[in-house]
Amino acid sequence: MTRLPERSDAQLAGRAVLVTGGSSGIGRAIALACARAGADVAVTYRINERGAREVEREIRALGRRTASIRLELADEGSLSALGTTARGALGRLDVWVNNAGADILTGEGAALSDVEKLDRLLTVDLRGTMLASWRAAEMLGAQEEGGVIINMSWDHVVTGMRGLNPQLYAAVKGAVLAFSKSLARTVAPRVRVHVLAPGWIETAFGANLEDGERRRIAESIPLKRWGTPEDVAGAAVFLASPAAAFLTGQTMFVSGGVVM
Repeated sequence: MTRLPERSDAQLAGRAVLVTGGSSGIGRAIALACARAGADVAVTYRINERGAREVEREIRALGRRTASIRLELADEGSLSALGTTARGALGRLDVWVNNAGADILTGEGAALSDVEKLDRLLTVDLRGTMLASWRAAEMLGAQEEGGVIINMSWDHVVTGMRGLNPQLYAAVKGAVLAFSKSLARTVAPRVRVHVLAPGWIETAFGANLEDGERRRIAESIPLKRWGTPEDVAGAAVFLASPAAAFLTGQTMFVSGGVVM
């Protein structure tokens, strides 16, 4: 009879996790949740070094090993060294979370032309995720114990949403989802691959919306609230843990029931 993995509060005890884009938002929440679950955690940043250092300090305060690493997802050279750098800092690497992505909704990203937005998403979110996943699969697959890759999609890729930005995200994040399923079949059984597909989450984009629009969106969600970065982080910890040892190629919609 197969023995099921034991459950505990320290779901990731003894594990080492890399979270790209871990200096703020969902990435920050995932990194801290993994550390609280017992993992050593490295995070990457592109421009928000201050945020990454703050996350690093919080992880260290939990008694975990940690590191913050500057990463340029559009640069293949930066990506190729990432896994080795993270493993060198943590001593091992078991879970690789590809959370980093391009922002086309706030700040200077919102002012880009339609084609510039598309090019940025294709370069960072799709190409960057694919290159990072290949590097992760190579590294984790060479280990006797294997590992886990978690990629980020979007819940509306399976339903669609009206608007130009949703078209861009649906195309790129839908490609990430499809790629991840094929990758999961390719690298099994040693490496498990999963996708997180968040919905309406309380990030910088949501904070910029008018109160009426925020309430309208909340009412459209079956659970009647916006999600939090911590909601997504909880799903990430589960998928990375031994409790999910018989799962691969799965997409978890963290959307409050918008997509079922």
